[in-house]
Amino acid sequence: MNASAAISYLVSTLISLYVTAVLLRLLLQWVRADFYNPVCQFLVKVTNPVLVPLRRVIPSIGRLDTASVVLMLVLESISIWFMSLFSPLAWGAGQIVLFAAVSLVAMLLWTYFILIIAMVILSWVGGGVRHPIVPLIYQLIEPVLRPLRRIIPPIAGIDLSPLFALIIIRFLLLMLGR
Repeated sequence: MNASAAISYLVSTLISLYVTAVLLRLLLQWVRADFYNPVCQFLVKVTNPVLVPLRRVIPSIGRLDTASVVLMLVLESISIWFMSLFSPLAWGAGQIVLFAAVSLVAMLLWTYFILIIAMVILSWVGGGVRHPIVPLIYQLIEPVLRPLRRIIPPIAGIDLSPLFALIIIRFLLLMLGR
């Protein structure tokens, strides 16, 4: 039993890491980040071997890279299917795909949650930080915080939009059961 749990953990972790790389690449495309950034270059090199051939078959819809979405859904479905092999419950294909979609939404929300916390910490201590990931964090977070900043203006020079974004994201995660 321990060997199957270890193998299940290893497979699901490796798939989750790759899905996270594809998700970050998709988000960076969405915000039109600078792809000459070393972090972006890393994500492109890691994901291109699978995405480039897939894009020949699955075209984009507007600004949405459909191939990335399909790849993430397929990989997450494979991960859930693999884990279900070690479960006493029998899951159907529809249940696996639905659970994979919910898992991807939860992964997106957790990604933004972590990025917002990183941005807040950087705003406190990162005045002189010159790491290439810093501008990417701000670029990724801005589309989420911009609508909240319109509703919640700074109070005494303090921007409360990250706090409210974290509350909303956590609420959505609780609604998803995560």
